[in-house]
Amino acid sequence: MLYRYLRTLVAYAAASSVQRIAISTNGSFPLAHYKLLVDLGVNDFSISFDACCAAKCGAMAGGGKANLFDRICRNIRELSKITYVTVGVVLTDANAGDLAGIVQTAHDLGVADIRIIPAAQNGNMVAGAGSIPKHVVDAHPILKYRVTDILNGSPVRGHSAEDVDRCYIPVDDSVVCGDYHFPCVIYMREHGEPIGKAGPNMRSERILWAKNHRPKSDPICR
Repeated sequence: MLYRYLRTLVAYAAASSVQRIAISTNGSFPLAHYKLLVDLGVNDFSISFDACCAAKCGAMAGGGKANLFDRICRNIRELSKITYVTVGVVLTDANAGDLAGIVQTAHDLGVADIRIIPAAQNGNMVAGAGSIPKHVVDAHPILKYRVTDILNGSPVRGHSAEDVDRCYIPVDDSVVCGDYHFPCVIYMREHGEPIGKAGPNMRSERILWAKNHRPKSDPICR
């Protein structure tokens, strides 16, 4: 939302017949800014929603304003009335015990779906998944898929011996920060080395990286 050319990019994508235009945001901008993006063509919002009470929300959303939680909730509720909205709940030691409450709050705001995502450093089973009410789980396909996996004992993160030792996300999804391109957004966030400098050779560099890289021996991928 801070990128100065965001509106221009959205309008260009819409004019170029892009079917799905998605924005990932912490939801803290004034509602009018989001509605303007909807008018320009955005039809998919992914909003961070990691806390179910105002006391925790400020720190987890990147700010300390007392009214931040109320603003984010209002934005989620109003945007859910006019377009597709999902929320992402990143679970850490600070909020894992609140999982059922966070999911219930998101459900009550009218979102289309809810994604529960253990932090990259913590791939353990999510203990609170079993306490989410069944009618809430059944109302959201992505949530139901993840909760079913968790309750069946399938790990959310990490490799198993049977998994293929290749990752082709870099071929399909480019992540650029500053002058460099990275294998994926998590690799960038966890301070992994970039594949190379952004430029006309990016595509071939990314294909070569995916062919030669071994995720099981890379601590970030693993």
